[in-house]
Amino acid sequence: MNSIKSMTGFGRCEISEGSRKVTVEMKSVNHRYLDISIKMPKKLNFFDASIRNLLKEYIQRGKVDLFITYEDTSENNVSVNYHPEVAAEYLKYLRQMSEEFKLEDDIRVSTLSRYPEIFTLDDVEIDEEGIWRILEKAIRGASEAFVEARINEGENLRSNLLEKLDEMLEITNFIEKRSPQIIEEYKTGLIARVRELIEDTKVDESRLLTEVTIFADKVCVDEELVRLHSHIETVKAELVEGGSIGRKLDFLAQEMNREANTILSKSSDLEISNRGIELKTGIEKVREQIQNIE
Repeated sequence: MNSIKSMTGFGRCEISEGSRKVTVEMKSVNHRYLDISIKMPKKLNFFDASIRNLLKEYIQRGKVDLFITYEDTSENNVSVNYHPEVAAEYLKYLRQMSEEFKLEDDIRVSTLSRYPEIFTLDDVEIDEEGIWRILEKAIRGASEAFVEARINEGENLRSNLLEKLDEMLEITNFIEKRSPQIIEEYKTGLIARVRELIEDTKVDESRLLTEVTIFADKVCVDEELVRLHSHIETVKAELVEGGSIGRKLDFLAQEMNREANTILSKSSDLEISNRGIELKTGIEKVREQIQNIE
């Protein structure tokens, strides 16, 4: 038996290595496909594609929100660089100006340092490999906790669905037993009414048989019951087998609903109608829960 995963889940992981700390939180709700939304510092945008590919190892379906925070207490975003060759050029021309115009040579370091391009602020090269190493570890940790939560919820879903499916089988079995009785009751009632109308014990049995046959054809739900029974058993088998079965179960639930609608539309019996309504209610509850299976 393979595990079943719910599409709702939560996972969190915090990793600290040296001056770096990464915190990853993820949560999800049901969705037809895999829809990943990532909120993280701009400096980590470079890793967006790698993060998405990593998450696909753990998740097949669901709307997933991923939140990443990153801290590095030793990190400077920029570095100061001194360019002595530029300073030398400025100094040479300043002294030339002093001689040419007979001006006092009052050049000071503080004055010279203010000239453009002597000092520049350059972006520090990001340690992508080091950042990804700790980031990947945190994402995998959160994903594993996330998957565990989904599996736990999935097991609860499996148990609950199997109970509901057994209840639906009981209703189906009741309708199967009740259907032939309706036809017999119709035949008995029809004969009684005809005799009452014609006040004669002689009844055209062949004509009555034709009427009963027409009625039986109208209310016959044998094929629908066979298909419904088969769908229920298939869903049960898929639940027991497990895996990523959400889409298949959703299709089967739609088919079950179609058969239940047909059974209700053909019903002329109060008991079958009541049980048919119970059946449709049960199918709707099953469909709602199936929507949450990956």
